Amino acid sequence: MKNAHKISVNQLSEPLVEALINDADLLNLSVNKHNSGATIVDAGIDTTGGLEAGRRIAEICMGGLGQVVFTQNIGFKNWLSSIQVTAKQPVLSCLGSQYAGWALSHEKFFSLGSGPARSIAQREDIFKEMQYKDSAQKTVLVLETDKIPPLEVIEKVARDTNIKPENLTFILTPTRSLAGTVQIVARVLEVALHKLHTLHFPLNQFVDGIASAPLPPPSPDFLTGMGRTNDAILFGGFVQLFVQCSDEVAKKLAAELPSCASKDYGKPFAEVFKAVNMDFYQIDPLLFSPAKVTITNLSTGKSFFGGAFNEDLLDQSLGA
Repeated sequence: MKNAHKISVNQLSEPLVEALINDADLLNLSVNKHNSGATIVDAGIDTTGGLEAGRRIAEICMGGLGQVVFTQNIGFKNWLSSIQVTAKQPVLSCLGSQYAGWALSHEKFFSLGSGPARSIAQREDIFKEMQYKDSAQKTVLVLETDKIPPLEVIEKVARDTNIKPENLTFILTPTRSLAGTVQIVARVLEVALHKLHTLHFPLNQFVDGIASAPLPPPSPDFLTGMGRTNDAILFGGFVQLFVQCSDEVAKKLAAELPSCASKDYGKPFAEVFKAVNMDFYQIDPLLFSPAKVTITNLSTGKSFFGGAFNEDLLDQSLGA
């Protein structure tokens, strides 16, 4: 978080949002004004969206600090297309912006919000730990939803950010869409950093990281599609983290960070989710992490390895 107080994720992401809106026709997106005055960008509800739209939305989620690219992974027989993620100031980018930690609900509507607006609203404890607060005259929130947010939700975001609705942009990315699939799997680095935080590893000892995960096919069924995006990370995700600590701590981190360290590991995520009556809070939080990790200790130059890819479960989940 060095120099993070000098960085505005809202300022950095604003030109990315403007470019997304300007290129809406090229990206198969629709842009409309809500009755509240807010701008609604549909990336897959009543529009097609696409891979490039999802990639650009993922970089908006990361507060303009992330780089998301499509690449190939020769490590898998069937799933060669992958998403690779890096970030400047990765703790701020991933935990301070990209993490989907703002729960928004009204009656039958529920969605988790991610993106730069979180750093203004300060509705999560993580910002107290990070000691980071942003400000802006306009902001953006990305919602994983297949419904347009009701007026009450938009008004809540306006109140919590102290920004008028006409200066708010909501980007809607259904899990069943290509754009939604991309922006979720592009969280593979964020998932690793959130796991670091869950394991109480001092974030000031984390220096940098790079991560990748295979691109899964979307599914028209919500549960199946959600399971695939999670399993792409749980069974096919890879992260290399660069830290400064003792070798003993780095070795322990390599053992505890991968998804296989969780008691809930071993079945496709959709089955795990269904078994707990679709209650995320009944799932072991240690499950949400990449399949394979490399921890490189910059203090000694040594690297430690943990976890393994599970192509059988990946094939089972992704419909091979």
